[in-house]
Amino acid sequence: MKMIFAIVQDQDSSRLLSALVDHNFRATKLSSSGGFLKSGNTTFMIVTDDIRVDKCLDVIKENCKSRDQMVAPVSPMGGNADSYIPYPVEVEVGGATVFVLPVEGFHHF
Repeated sequence: MKMIFAIVQDQDSSRLLSALVDHNFRATKLSSSGGFLKSGNTTFMIVTDDIRVDKCLDVIKENCKSRDQMVAPVSPMGGNADSYIPYPVEVEVGGATVFVLPVEGFHHF
């Protein structure tokens, strides 16, 4: 068995959850936040048999696409903010960060 942790942007979480259910994956959904953009993320914890890991990764990949977004940079901490002009910059957001870990046991009561 494997434990899959998938960290996705909030914008993709509902679509991913529906797709996981459609493919008979059970998932626990946790709210989380990112460090760079300080934006909301969702972390999914999914336990599945080894032979279904690739299918689960395919479902995640199909439903969590990266895209470009304009964001205003955060002002520098401790620096001279008088001359700081916050021009929006384009960054890539979305997609998924996925960890696959071995599981010794899984119990559902």
